[in-house]
Amino acid sequence: MTQNIKVAVITGGSRGLGRSTVINLAQRGIHSIFTYKSGQQEAAEVVEEAEKAGAKAIALHLDTANVAGFDGFAAQVQEALNELNADRFNYLVNNAGISNHTPFMQVTEEELDLQFQVNFKGVFFLTQKLLPLMKDGGQIVNISSGVTRFVNPNSVAYATVKGAVEVFTRYLAHDLGKRNISVNSVAPGAIQTDFSGGVVRDNPEINQVVSNMTALGRPGLPDDIGKMLASFLSDDNHWVNGQRIEVSGGMRL
Repeated sequence: MTQNIKVAVITGGSRGLGRSTVINLAQRGIHSIFTYKSGQQEAAEVVEEAEKAGAKAIALHLDTANVAGFDGFAAQVQEALNELNADRFNYLVNNAGISNHTPFMQVTEEELDLQFQVNFKGVFFLTQKLLPLMKDGGQIVNISSGVTRFVNPNSVAYATVKGAVEVFTRYLAHDLGKRNISVNSVAPGAIQTDFSGGVVRDNPEINQVVSNMTALGRPGLPDDIGKMLASFLSDDNHWVNGQRIEVSGGMRL
């Protein structure tokens, strides 16, 4: 195995922030193993774009709500590492997630359970399963949200679970210190993707509302996050540990 090969594992890499992260990492010569749930064609396109950018990317199917499938997924990651001629991976980005905008009094048990399963339980146990395949001295980033700092109407279920991700991040940073692995959460603001049905991207009124409350005067774009993550995942930032880093253009300051 080649020692200087660097590999990132990214969940939810076929669209939006994850896609941008894979491609921006490729531009820096970092290979990716990324997951998709339903967008197989989109995933194939990301693989092609990563290769054009200068690195390899391997797409694997994963439902992060299905913890029972994580052992099999870890085995697939090991096979992908062999294919990349790498012994272990360096970076883990827990990006896959789902939104919820149901008012508090109408949130159902099923809705809250799904938020927990995908946005927290999946992050918790997938990290646990993949850690034996991760190099000491690596970095983990858990994607949180700006709504853990400021209140967004009808986001109570989503924001509460993302808050759990931030607490998990700090504890994991403590527990993995002995392996010299740093762990941080990155909290995007409103981004123009298909998340939440594409409301920020496709609804001019919502887009303007977000622009008016953001210091830099617009909603974020996928590359605003993907470029930040690709640059953050380097030895230069390893001493940043256990932190919540908001990347929102100054939303609701």
